Amino acid sequence: MPKKTTIVPTLVQAWTLSPAASFGSAVRAKGILLEIRARLPIAIRKSLDVEGMILTLAMPEEQEDEFLRTCPAVSKALVGIEELPVIPREIQDILGMTSSERHRWLADGRLQSAGTRTVRLAGRARQITFHVFDPKLVEDLLDRGAVDEWRVEDAEAKAQKRAKAAYQAKLTRMSRPRKRSKKSGRGAEESASGLQGWEDFDLDGLLR
Repeated sequence: MPKKTTIVPTLVQAWTLSPAASFGSAVRAKGILLEIRARLPIAIRKSLDVEGMILTLAMPEEQEDEFLRTCPAVSKALVGIEELPVIPREIQDILGMTSSERHRWLADGRLQSAGTRTVRLAGRARQITFHVFDPKLVEDLLDRGAVDEWRVEDAEAKAQKRAKAAYQAKLTRMSRPRKRSKKSGRGAEESASGLQGWEDFDLDGLLR
């Protein structure tokens, strides 16, 4: 079976993403890659890739003219990339939060949205709309460890809620009428007096 021939690109150009742009997140770096690819001609989009925090454009020698046109286009697209809104999966990776935490903190106002974005899923007619976030806000939350603070607040609120529920349950139990046991004859007398063996004591005739 003949071996497959691998074409090694001979034209290569690389760009390093700044910490301000990537936040050190591989997910954010992938998002930037997709954003830059979307601004390039479809035929050469996959010639641009990312590894770590480095974008690399690699093309064969016979596409030199296209390569020379694409390099400036990529450089231009990267200008101001630090201001690119942060999407949900990126903010989750950057701040180390779960999807449920993002939804909860967004709903209660602790996590502030910078607006919404609507995209069409690849190969589908359906569109999805999601919140995006200001990179400056994300940087601030990251610097002051806001996620850890919010988790502590949530744990305290949960403990208070449990304590309140337990107290309400106790009040409910206390408000219910107690059932009285029905006893008759000597058994009732023993119960009322609190004496044990009263019946035997009476049979011995000691009370006559």
